[in-house]
Amino acid sequence: MAGGGRSRYVGRFAPSPTGPLHLGSLVAALGSWLDARASGGQWLVRIEDVDAPRCRDGAAATILQQLAACGLHPDAPPWVQSRRATAYAHALDALRARGLAYACGCSRRAIEQALCAQGRAPEPGDELPYPGTCRDGLRGAPPRAWRLRLPDDATVQWSDRRIGVQREDVARRIGDFVLRRADAVWAYQLAVVVDDAAQGVTDVVRGEDLAASTARQMLLQRALGVPTPRYLHLPLVRDAQGRKLSKSEAAAPLRPGAPALRAALRHLGLRAQGAHGAEWLASAVAQWRAAWPSAAA
Repeated sequence: MAGGGRSRYVGRFAPSPTGPLHLGSLVAALGSWLDARASGGQWLVRIEDVDAPRCRDGAAATILQQLAACGLHPDAPPWVQSRRATAYAHALDALRARGLAYACGCSRRAIEQALCAQGRAPEPGDELPYPGTCRDGLRGAPPRAWRLRLPDDATVQWSDRRIGVQREDVARRIGDFVLRRADAVWAYQLAVVVDDAAQGVTDVVRGEDLAASTARQMLLQRALGVPTPRYLHLPLVRDAQGRKLSKSEAAAPLRPGAPALRAALRHLGLRAQGAHGAEWLASAVAQWRAAWPSAAA
């Protein structure tokens, strides 16, 4: 049960090295760091670079330098997902051995056509719910991806420390989701769940946009028999048009220093009290503990 009977706290910040941090990613890093420090726990950094074509050379080093410049130092050497392929393969093998993962030969176009035939034509830009075409075999199609076979009841209810009770019918909204992509890249959901379990992560603090992944990750945690962390999803930083800051939208790279740290604290509803960054952070830990007392539970 998430959050029950734990004697220690382990949190993490897990950026993708697709470019330097921007203000939105600093807010996520700062929130996770504060939650760990307010709980007297450990704070880890994990570089999520499994999607190699999207990653940029030198970005991981830049991210670590930006964090350090803001006073955010991990308590252990960072993990790098591109070095973890063996662990992901073992997890997939374990699921396959229990009949919980199967090969899929469907292209995106084939999924769209199957959904349209069922009267479920997706809107442009929507995530395509998988219609289960290959659940009972490939029917002569070559295998492309591997998917998780969802249980009969794939409705997940969970409670977020900020946004409250959430409920999602994963089978209807997503369907059997991908564990390894057709291009042989390990899927985000599998890598995150395997690594959180291996690192003993008890609490995940991240941006609110990732709340949509939580139900899938919980189903995968159950399938693999690993603990479910507690979750806290932070409010996103948005631009003047109301869009979340993102590297794909060319958000301005973060210029580490007092102005950036002050802006991140302000976005989290905290005040920069003291003469310099170290004092700001110490004060912010106390403010965070008062605002989120469950962090120390």
